[in-house]
Amino acid sequence: MHSKYSKDSINDPRWIIKVAKKRGLSGVAITDHDTIKGSLIAKKINNDPDFEIIPGVEIKTDIGDIIGLWITEEIKSRSWEEVIDEIHSQGGVAVLPHPYRGHRAVEEIANRVDVIEVFNARTSKELNKKAHELAMKLHKGISAGSDAHVPFEIGRGVAVINSDLRKDLIRGKVKPIGKESPYLLVHGLSFAIEKLRKLRGE
Repeated sequence: MHSKYSKDSINDPRWIIKVAKKRGLSGVAITDHDTIKGSLIAKKINNDPDFEIIPGVEIKTDIGDIIGLWITEEIKSRSWEEVIDEIHSQGGVAVLPHPYRGHRAVEEIANRVDVIEVFNARTSKELNKKAHELAMKLHKGISAGSDAHVPFEIGRGVAVINSDLRKDLIRGKVKPIGKESPYLLVHGLSFAIEKLRKLRGE
């Protein structure tokens, strides 16, 4: 999900933790657009040892978004191959989010990442199904996410994991559950938030 450190989101890191816990989640991955700032702040303020903050980032590359999980430094490159290399050099996990929404050369990227997002709450059922089929075809790990930019979206996409979070993601031992958000509403909200923040000089 995204925090206010993404230009099209209003989620304060404190809200994310509070709302996620209220909705029964045991952790979140915060993957702001092109920065790890939001996830590092959330990790710093989280005082619950039973609630995990996975530091991450969603990088807009030359052929589509790529997520890095468990990273500790900003990703400098914007070339998709170099982004994956940077994520791996930090010991992170490279994820292909919403493969059929805004990407080119999908199978080429999919072959290089560790995990494919097979449920994204801001993506249609048809495209999520297609993403799941891609992951099965390539024998890739799977994930699910809410892609939340506003509070009501938090927890709409969940990866249910039984034991080791990182290993289970990579091995595909994940149960993706959730409900798609109203597409036009949530994307319209993000567009409006970004425009408003730009007008305010934020």
